[in-house]
Amino acid sequence: MEQTFVILKPSTISRSLVGDIIERYQRKGLKIAGVKMMQLDEKILREHYAHLVDRPFFPLLLKSMMATPVIVMVLEGKDAVSVVRTMTGATNARLAAPGTIRGDFGMSGQENLVHASDSVENAKIEVARFFRPEEIFNYDLITASAIYSPDEMN
Repeated sequence: MEQTFVILKPSTISRSLVGDIIERYQRKGLKIAGVKMMQLDEKILREHYAHLVDRPFFPLLLKSMMATPVIVMVLEGKDAVSVVRTMTGATNARLAAPGTIRGDFGMSGQENLVHASDSVENAKIEVARFFRPEEIFNYDLITASAIYSPDEMN
C-alpha cells in the first residue's frame, strides 16, 4: 500500500478540528501508520518549504506554521497520495470544492488547515523528514476486506 504525509497545521489545532479531519481520513479507509504532535521550527520549515523560501509570503508562512504545535501523520492506502490530495481540496480554501477538507472548513489560502504530499516521491521524502523508521507501524486493519476488493489489497 502507498503512504502519504499530512500535516494538520496550526489552523487545525487552533480551531479544534483535529478529530473531524482525522475522522474523514479514517472513514475513507486510510490507515494511520504514524502520528505525532510536534513543534515545527524555522530549520525544518525551510527544508520542507525550500521551494517557497524566496517568495514574499514566506515570513508569514513561517509565523503561521510555528504558531502552535502541529500533528504530523503518515497515512496508508491504495493510491493514498492522490486520495488525500483530492480529499484536501484546492490550496486556496475559498476555491476548494464543498466536500473537501478545505472546502468545508477553510476560508484562507494560507490558513488552509492541511499540508498533503503532492507526489509519491515527495511523500517518501517528507515521511523520512518527519518520522524515524521505528515511528511507522505496519499492521492490518481488521476492516480492510470491507474497504478493498482482494485484488486491491497489495
